[in-house]
Amino acid sequence: MATDKSKQLETLLKFEQSKEELAANTLRSAENDYQQNIIRLQSVADYRLEYMKRLSQRSSVGLDSATYNHYHAFISKLDYASEQVRIAMEQAKALVEQSKQLWFKQKQKVQAVEMLAEKRNLALAQIENKKEQSMFDEIATQQFLRRRANN
Repeated sequence: MATDKSKQLETLLKFEQSKEELAANTLRSAENDYQQNIIRLQSVADYRLEYMKRLSQRSSVGLDSATYNHYHAFISKLDYASEQVRIAMEQAKALVEQSKQLWFKQKQKVQAVEMLAEKRNLALAQIENKKEQSMFDEIATQQFLRRRANN
């Protein structure tokens, strides 16, 4: 019976640890996605800046209205893309926070099961020690009684 409960705790611990590992992987994935969105946002901003420099250079030597409209339309598309990446980045950041909370809760569950298993093992060890002490006491008593009977 004692080993059944220990095995149940072991099984529960393995199950909770696997859920913790899954939560940790989800968190790592969410953090990676967030970092990728930061890089994308920076890339779009850098490209927009480069395009603005080109427009400025072209404007200094003269620019027809069709070319200016083309530049302006493309910059507007870059602004739109930047806003879309910013939205994705905020969503990814929220997912990171949510994943972090889930991972932390799961980690607490694992720690609780580990503590329960440790207490269970300690209780079993104490029971075993008491049995062993009783056996030694019985042996000592028997030896004492034999010596007394022989004397």
